[in-house]
Amino acid sequence: MKRIIPILAFVALATGIQAQEPPASHRTVIYDSTQVVMEESGLSHVINHQRIRANDWQGCKELTAIKVDYDPLSAYVEFREVTIHRSNGHSDDVPLNVNNYIAPARLIYWGASQKMVQIGHLDPGDEVEYTTYRKGFTYALLEETSTGTPGDDSRYIPPMRGHYYDIVPFWSNVPVSKKFYSVSVLTSKNLRFALYNGGNELVKVDSTLMGDRTVYSFTANDIKPLKREPRALADNDMQPKLLLSTAPNWESKSMWFYGVNEDYGSFVPTPEVKAKVDELLIPAKTEQDSIAILTHWVADNIRYAGISMGEGEGYTLHNAQMNFTDRCGVCKDKAGMLVCMLRAAGFSAYAAMTMAHERIDRIPADQFNHSVCAVRHRDGRYEMLDPTWVPNVRELWSSAEQQQGYLMGLPQGADLMYTPLSAPENHYVRINATTAIDDKGTLKGTITITAEGQSDRAVRGVFSCRTAEWQTNLETELLRIDPRARITGINHTDNDQYLQQPVTIEYTFEIPKYATIDGNTIIFTPLSARNFYRRAMSHLNFDVTPVTRTQPFADACSRLVEIKETISLPDEYKQLHFPYVGGVADPAASFGCGFWMEGKRLTFAETVMLSKRVYDVADWGPFRQTVAGQKLLATTPVILTK
Repeated sequence: MKRIIPILAFVALATGIQAQEPPASHRTVIYDSTQVVMEESGLSHVINHQRIRANDWQGCKELTAIKVDYDPLSAYVEFREVTIHRSNGHSDDVPLNVNNYIAPARLIYWGASQKMVQIGHLDPGDEVEYTTYRKGFTYALLEETSTGTPGDDSRYIPPMRGHYYDIVPFWSNVPVSKKFYSVSVLTSKNLRFALYNGGNELVKVDSTLMGDRTVYSFTANDIKPLKREPRALADNDMQPKLLLSTAPNWESKSMWFYGVNEDYGSFVPTPEVKAKVDELLIPAKTEQDSIAILTHWVADNIRYAGISMGEGEGYTLHNAQMNFTDRCGVCKDKAGMLVCMLRAAGFSAYAAMTMAHERIDRIPADQFNHSVCAVRHRDGRYEMLDPTWVPNVRELWSSAEQQQGYLMGLPQGADLMYTPLSAPENHYVRINATTAIDDKGTLKGTITITAEGQSDRAVRGVFSCRTAEWQTNLETELLRIDPRARITGINHTDNDQYLQQPVTIEYTFEIPKYATIDGNTIIFTPLSARNFYRRAMSHLNFDVTPVTRTQPFADACSRLVEIKETISLPDEYKQLHFPYVGGVADPAASFGCGFWMEGKRLTFAETVMLSKRVYDVADWGPFRQTVAGQKLLATTPVILTK
């Protein structure tokens, strides 16, 4: 997703390895230096100086061009020098024939651009050294800005005027020999900074008083890449990083965010918007009815597509007339439309900022990539709403965003808050089957899946993924379990009426030769245990082979899986072999299963409960055992004998 808040974020232009690293690493970053000078207005001047060595022919290929991303409406970038240091000791200055072009984009087509310098032929061992200069910030305001006349830098002043903020990763996907970052600020600005995720051990910090300025410098040597484990958290949540901000606290940023959007008039309802709200709320009987109706209308009717709306595409939310007319936009446009409609209905509603799938830390730097909405109930409590993430979802705030930081833009200011855990029961998957095996081993019966919350969203994907083929998609879910299945009927809830009830899909089927019958023995695996509708159980995608982990990890959402099947048998049998799977009882994850014989009938039941979206390293043990238990039941047969 696109960042919506202007920041002077460090962008790694090249990465590499140390000489002693395996040859598979193609480049070495010898040094990476960034020096920042901040003016009183908040305008910053940034000089970046890098030297990178190509270790092999692949590294030469990767260094044939140096690219810098920027937004020409709010930032100015130039290459100042580029030099090739040949392995034979000679040096060549590269002509600064800079190419400027629109940056590649997907879904969001704003004014982002790139500048590129072609390096030309390199041999292994050659080094590329270059210096760039930048002023400005990442994205522009939506208010009128200077046209950029000579000597006029007003368009490059950050939106929170007079302040500076940055997020500096002291990590790299490949090793860096030396990284240096310094910032010169007026001492009166009272810069706050903090190092996270082991940064205090890696980074050396110095500060020097120079007249009315203080220069802060941060240096790290021998930065090694982290070997990421599967499904680990974002790099900024695990690896060393530096946060800096002159903002005194989150409350000040909250009040600024509120003010800048109110001043712009982002949420003023037009007569057309007011008429639409009145029409939509005719069936509403309660306060919550009104909130839900408006949230889902915006979610389902404002298409996610970011196009340039003219000069400036930043965090300021587009006004209601534009959003309602165009019926498209990115997260901030959907959030702004909902704020406007809620206010038209008489609610106190405000825009808010959040960071999807990455932690927000206490230093009030702009750690945001997503815009949402907050509504105040009559009893004074706030409810978070996200029209971007809930199209065709029964929730109003996607529980794929639980344990996620957010900041509301309130007139009195607000502190940073985190969304709570969502109980697994809110996202249940229930699979119930009534089946029978005849004396030829044919399995007949019905199997039904019902789901709620994020699990409901995942199951409904069978209708929305390749929409024209939804009937085939439905059949595929059972045929994936056993391609011999003959489906004789499928009944399901109306997908267009998703708000009326949780999704339910029932299959009637028969599968020839499903069970193996050999004399007095029958062998089969309960159909319901074989990960039916795996699309709703993302935890099954985890590799549970490793016994231990060293990194925290994340699943899509908390989840409860309840499975039950009653199987009628062709004769009376007794247990010869049931899969042995030990139970798990832990607050993070739990698992239980059982088999019961009663005459000619076998009953199977299984329960899986996963209580979080983001898990600590200590949670891996019970999580791993729970997932492994479910996988084992899916592949281990039941053996019964007469």
